[in-house]
Amino acid sequence: MKIVLIHGQNHKGSTYHIGRMIAEKISGGENPVEFFLPRDLNHFCTGCYACVEEVEKCPFYEEKNRIMAEVETADVLIFTTPTYALRESAPMKSFIDLTFNYWMSHRPRKCMFSKKAVVVSTAAGTGAKKAVKYVANVLFYWGVPHVWTYGISVQAMNWNGVKEKKKRKIEKQTARIADNVVKKTAKAGLKTKAVFMLMRMLQKADLASGEPDKAYWEKNGWLGKDRPWR
Repeated sequence: MKIVLIHGQNHKGSTYHIGRMIAEKISGGENPVEFFLPRDLNHFCTGCYACVEEVEKCPFYEEKNRIMAEVETADVLIFTTPTYALRESAPMKSFIDLTFNYWMSHRPRKCMFSKKAVVVSTAAGTGAKKAVKYVANVLFYWGVPHVWTYGISVQAMNWNGVKEKKKRKIEKQTARIADNVVKKTAKAGLKTKAVFMLMRMLQKADLASGEPDKAYWEKNGWLGKDRPWR
């Protein structure tokens, strides 16, 4: 089982450790593929819309594609982001902005509809649950049918400062999440299918984001009888 971790931070703090903990429980110790933001993608979306015309025209395509090529071949995605100002980190938000053409409203990838994902965030205080909710919602619009979230206040500034009682609680909770990820069969549900079909209607009626996106849908056969799920 291939796991790709995308960390919304360069440092290896509480969020990083919990993400790795879940990955190890899912894979049984096999090393995942990891990316760190902003180290591996240190750019903001400029709003140039080049990627809407042609994906390769994005000025940051090569760096972005190095990550997304691994994402597309993964079985499980794990996104980790510390909670900053009650939300996901700026590097994570920037990554989301740079991959907006993966959304169902634009050019969703067929492979996303058979993946599973986990989103992790920690905070010294509050806000972690809001941070994971946003990232999980993004993954839903990518087409990922099963997304688990884990947002927790660790009441510490770093992993070494987290109390042992809290770590035992995290250990138990992440074990349950990992077990669910392993057991769950990745299959698009009614909500995913309903949103996809709505986007299909908009594409057919020329009410979506333009001819290049519609051509992409036509090429995949989605304006006909084909669908991206099994």
